[in-house]
Amino acid sequence: MSFRGLASILCLLALVAGARLASTRGPAPAAAAAPLPFFYDLYTFRDDRGGTDVVAAIAVEAGNLRRVRRGPDFRYRFDLRFVLADTVSRTVVRSVDSVFVSLPYQLPGEHLLHTYVEVQSPASETTVQRVVVTDASRPGVGQLYQSPLTVPDYSGDHLMLSDVAFGLPDAEEGWVRRGHTLALLPTSQFPESAFDVYYEIYNLRAGTPYETEIAIAPRDGDEDEGVAASAVFRGEAASGPDGSLPELRRVESALPEGRYTLTVTVRNQVTGETVSRSRPIDVRGWGGGMTMVRALPRLGAATS
Repeated sequence: MSFRGLASILCLLALVAGARLASTRGPAPAAAAAPLPFFYDLYTFRDDRGGTDVVAAIAVEAGNLRRVRRGPDFRYRFDLRFVLADTVSRTVVRSVDSVFVSLPYQLPGEHLLHTYVEVQSPASETTVQRVVVTDASRPGVGQLYQSPLTVPDYSGDHLMLSDVAFGLPDAEEGWVRRGHTLALLPTSQFPESAFDVYYEIYNLRAGTPYETEIAIAPRDGDEDEGVAASAVFRGEAASGPDGSLPELRRVESALPEGRYTLTVTVRNQVTGETVSRSRPIDVRGWGGGMTMVRALPRLGAATS
């Protein structure tokens, strides 16, 4: 057996063992010399090759990283590892990257440095996901989160929706998908401002009349408050040859701090078929600001 094959098996076994210890309530942080809190969310979309694209949006507060002075600039860097391991098929996919920014000024402690990484995976109900973030300037400082993950199957010919992803408006840098650029954010880290909503509709024939509704409702509050905001869009589908219709919508009204659920509902006005997707979002009002930083593959990183 090759060294690479042995490394793959060891990596997979480690993930399986960790999954057995994971709390059913969600991911749990692993022990480290010192913790490095971070925020993340996963979004899934149909892969053009028949699988599933899994995108991780990750954010770290600048104040939790060691800033390094180099001449007139301040440098911030963190490394990240994103792993998907199918415990039945024994397949592993992963991304090993580094995020680096150098600025002529010091960032506020609450300033969010956010990034994204993307991998392709077969559909699976037996996958374990693991995200590890470490401070590149302080060995031993980092944090790990892992939990079971269902990688959805977007094959078939019935009406489907991808995950709903979110980002800052008017992004010049960020995740590029089907002609759109999104400065992806974890759903728990929203500013009190307008934001973009991105999703993809699958198997809606070109030219078909359809309707899309985006509704935002408070969570854990007074049920009588109802919907905080909603919008309805109608038109004819401009789907591509593969039956995919990407949509980028802008939520113009700023939401006050609080917890909300955003739901996208699509209805085929010819057949009456309807599909919905919901995601929770937390509006925190980040006064410290946010910066999208591109994640770059780590040179010389081991593969498994």
